[in-house]
Amino acid sequence: MLKHFDEKREDLAPYGLTCEVWRPNVMRRADRHNEIEINYLPEGSITYLIHDKKIHVEKGSFVVFWALLPHQIVDYEGDAPYFVITIPFGLISQWNMSKSFLDLLFKGRIQMFETVQNLHITTALFKQWVLDLESKLPYLNEVCALEIQAYLKRLMFQKSNNDEIELKMELPPMNLVEQMAIFIAQNFTKPIKVTDVSRAVGIHSDYANAIFKKAFDVSLSHYLIQQRVLYVQRKLTITMDPITYIAYEAGFNSISRFNASFLKFVGMTPREYRKIIQTDI
Repeated sequence: MLKHFDEKREDLAPYGLTCEVWRPNVMRRADRHNEIEINYLPEGSITYLIHDKKIHVEKGSFVVFWALLPHQIVDYEGDAPYFVITIPFGLISQWNMSKSFLDLLFKGRIQMFETVQNLHITTALFKQWVLDLESKLPYLNEVCALEIQAYLKRLMFQKSNNDEIELKMELPPMNLVEQMAIFIAQNFTKPIKVTDVSRAVGIHSDYANAIFKKAFDVSLSHYLIQQRVLYVQRKLTITMDPITYIAYEAGFNSISRFNASFLKFVGMTPREYRKIIQTDI
């Protein structure tokens, strides 16, 4: 059964260890979940907006990223299904992955790979993982985890032996909404307001807010605060920096406003969140 993004899905709800077949569709809002995500395209192409980067993924390619970063499909060619793997932190921490690889992911680096095998072989392997994980049988779940771990390490090894570590891509042109999202992603730690965002793309703030809300289903101010909270979540996950320090670093100018915003978006206090998430990792 082909999956598609559920816009009513609870933000940050976990997927668990999965390998599923998805049909591409333009997403009206970003998805976020605290897992590593791998997308593999055996056919067609997809354009993502992942945090502050527009990524174009072609046939036969993989994209690997920390899914706590807001990510959404903004364009695609063809309607061929693609594969999505999600890996919980508790599992990937047992895989003895390269520290440099994980460090790059946690810093928000989107990593691109080309398949290390014939496309038909790779696609058949992914289809088997889909069937095995759907069975819910514990021993097949363990086998799939081992095979996914091995395949991911093959991708890492291939890239470490490739002189062109940074993939050079010609990115598609960005529309006004995407430009605003990227401006926010690159500047949310500064004392910016909605007027600064609209001014950056050369349009009136009322019009900017209207087209942004139509595309993302949230206002610009909501999105701006959301990015600051997201940043705090990331820092709470991977550091032991003081919460007050992180709040100011994220662009909040008031601790009371920060606490209220964090509680609104996450449903718990920063201290409670850090305790839960670092226990899970």
